[in-house]
Amino acid sequence: MGQSESRAPPVVLVQWAPPSLPAPLDLNPLPDELLAQILSWVPGRALVTRCRLVCRRWRDLIDGPTVWRLQGERRPGLGATLAAARLCLPPQWSRICVLEPFGRNLVRNPCGQDQFSHWQVEHGGNGWNVEENLCPVEGAPAQTCFVSSFQWCVKSQMVDLLEEGLWEELLDNYQPEIYVSDWWGARQGAGGVYSICVKLLAANRTTVIAEFQANPDRLEQSNDSQYHQVSYRFRQYGRGVRYVHFLHKGKDILFWRGHYGARITNSTVMVKLS
Repeated sequence: MGQSESRAPPVVLVQWAPPSLPAPLDLNPLPDELLAQILSWVPGRALVTRCRLVCRRWRDLIDGPTVWRLQGERRPGLGATLAAARLCLPPQWSRICVLEPFGRNLVRNPCGQDQFSHWQVEHGGNGWNVEENLCPVEGAPAQTCFVSSFQWCVKSQMVDLLEEGLWEELLDNYQPEIYVSDWWGARQGAGGVYSICVKLLAANRTTVIAEFQANPDRLEQSNDSQYHQVSYRFRQYGRGVRYVHFLHKGKDILFWRGHYGARITNSTVMVKLS
């Protein structure tokens, strides 16, 4: 007898099927009060960019105050924004609550954590540099600073108040407080000089409506490397303010090559509603 032939086992084809997904939940039968509760757990930007586009009913809920008030109960910092929104006719709840223009720093990159991003820079001497703080600044978003050189080093930033979420009626009629602050110091053994000028500008970015300038006493070589705060509160500044122009400069007192001049950090422009 001949040797029996070996045969491969038969191939069984199994068709793969994706797991069945649960049917989408229809929220339309829900009353507005319950739907608002559900929407209030969605992040603000997603509410505006996605949920608001679903249908007219969702749009009307998100454009109204209820969803945002529910979010405010879980986000205490939203309280001032909600109070301010009532001063806008008609209230722009979604835009204001997403941007949250009150109680936050409107200066971008205030400590140099992103090098010179968002700043207009004029380099004097060996120019600006970004270094670690010699002494910590409590509450600063980063422990870095801008360091000047042996000639005036200048930095400025223009804050667009409307772009940040404020509106003309509020700025003109209620004139919320505009708080500005800066921290500066010098390296022990080197000393430094510092100056600041903040202007509230009209829509043409040229007309000055209010201004604050300060030239503190220079820090001598014997300074302790601690930071010193310079601050000012603009109140009752008049109608027409649309921009804040924030400018400061620094240099050393010994004309040393390198970066031994005034050190600046945690620059702040903040709008507060009392």
